[in-house]
Amino acid sequence: MSMGPGVVEGYRKVAPVVTRDGGSVTINAGGIYYRQMNEAIRAAVADGTTHIVLDNVNGQRYIGTGVSAKGVKIDVHGTAGNDLAMFMDGPTIEVFGSAQDGVGNTMNAGKVIIHGDAGDVLGYGMRGGSVYVHGDVGYRVGIHMKAYENLVPIMVCGGKARDFFGEYMAGGILVLLGMNTQFAEQPLVGSFVGAGMHGGVIYLRGQVESWQCGKEVGITEATEEDMAALKPLLADYCETQGTDLAEVLSVPFTKLAPFSHRPYGKMYAPM
Repeated sequence: MSMGPGVVEGYRKVAPVVTRDGGSVTINAGGIYYRQMNEAIRAAVADGTTHIVLDNVNGQRYIGTGVSAKGVKIDVHGTAGNDLAMFMDGPTIEVFGSAQDGVGNTMNAGKVIIHGDAGDVLGYGMRGGSVYVHGDVGYRVGIHMKAYENLVPIMVCGGKARDFFGEYMAGGILVLLGMNTQFAEQPLVGSFVGAGMHGGVIYLRGQVESWQCGKEVGITEATEEDMAALKPLLADYCETQGTDLAEVLSVPFTKLAPFSHRPYGKMYAPM
């Protein structure tokens, strides 16, 4: 909805104020439309800037989308909008607040650190890199995550999750800790966990009932071998979030893995 000349959805369609300090750039995103803000980010990356600070972010979308530059760090102060780090290939984004839906959508490489909560459909089609969320997440987290050769996407969520966690997952590692939550009375995770899952692995800190899970997954206690592989990922998560690794490991983990790589093969192809 237009609200006057040069104004869309309450945001001004003008270039944001950019302050340079050596190799660092600070962008004041307050009241700035997402396109102009993202243009300023891409211009800074093109100029060789390795540290970008976004102040006063209030739901602007597509932060870091399509940015392909290793060694670039983007700090987000505020609430990041939809599709944070979509198609991202290399940078690190740290959000000192929460994020909305679609974090890591089809992300290729890099790292996203969120110090608050996050919304729905995180990691949709995510193909590589890491997403670390301090708190709770919404519905369909990890949907269609996939892996290829040495590209294995990783997502660790520190709080609780809603329904369809790991839906149609085809690869990667999805972890839910249930620690940093606003919803102490709710179960660790909702229903339809791993529904349609045909690759990858889900680790839950705690237990899950069989009725909560898709029929395509097997439920077992994580073995010592599983935990040996998982521990370095948890250590990295804890370092970014200021979480105690010993506390994370104080509760046994449940492992969910698919029975088949073609759970619906009989429905679509003759055997």
